[in-house]
Amino acid sequence: MKFTIVIEEAPNNFAAYVPDLPGCVATAGTKEGLLGEIQRAIEFHLEGLEEDGEPIPEPRATSDVVEIAARA
Repeated sequence: MKFTIVIEEAPNNFAAYVPDLPGCVATAGTKEGLLGEIQRAIEFHLEGLEEDGEPIPEPRATSDVVEIAARA
């Protein structure tokens, strides 16, 4: 399965969340570290859903980039 993640950079770390899995988040000091942390968070989240007898949602979120002209 492939889930879309949203990555945000803060002054001292990086954070990510998974739109298709509410509450599934991770933080790390580097973007590379964050990718490993969010992967583990997704796996843990899915395990919890299975243990609770909840369905695993199909990934639906996508992402894209919109370009606008620079403002002076």
